[in-house]
Amino acid sequence: MSKATLRRMYDSNFVTRIFSGDGIDIGGFPDPLSLYLEFFPLVKSLKIWDLNDGDAQFMEGIKDESFNFVVSSHCLEHLRDPKQGITNWFRILKPMGYLVITVPDEDLYEQGTWPSNKNYDHKSTFTIHKKKSWSQKSHNILELLISLGESAEIKKVELIDRTHRYNFPKFDQTITPFSESAIELIVRKKTSEELRNLTNQTVDPEFKSSDLNRYLNQYTSDQITLRETSRNKPPFQDESNIN
Repeated sequence: MSKATLRRMYDSNFVTRIFSGDGIDIGGFPDPLSLYLEFFPLVKSLKIWDLNDGDAQFMEGIKDESFNFVVSSHCLEHLRDPKQGITNWFRILKPMGYLVITVPDEDLYEQGTWPSNKNYDHKSTFTIHKKKSWSQKSHNILELLISLGESAEIKKVELIDRTHRYNFPKFDQTITPFSESAIELIVRKKTSEELRNLTNQTVDPEFKSSDLNRYLNQYTSDQITLRETSRNKPPFQDESNIN
């Protein structure tokens, strides 16, 4: 989690939208998100779920739609059935909430060897999408996300390889101070209204827009003025000298 925090703390989506409200960190120990909450001030509470709490594949005892965000770093690959696991993680997420998962990328981490010789407890490998894989236990992330159904709005699927050194020999680069060799995915849970209207956005009923209207209306007015002004004068045509 610490390496991911270095990325996320500079991403306004994590600071102002994703890590907000009540959350749960699945498989959090020994490096839970709770160690870094000063960088995510909108988090109200965070529950850490680990081995002593039960099997993360089932999340027994956790009611449906309990949390505003569900985060898990390098836990899904330890489950016997990742599809069932991610389904239950999505189940406990509230509408408008975010599911954030990080898993090892099979080519950057396992590097063509299965069973894994980097972590003997790994039960699956993951790739964003392949028709074929060298791993007998490979899972396509896109297929897993699609299996969550219509209420799953895929916000991001990214290969985190910015600090991966492709010129290295086969080596577990995650034991270095900064390499992640991972895939990060973010899914937002749609509301019932969004599903009815076939949209990906719901207006917050508690949002007070009266103070904002004057600015939005001015933006609209400015655009109308610009269009009217340039109607008979196409843009980017004036090549005269600058005064």
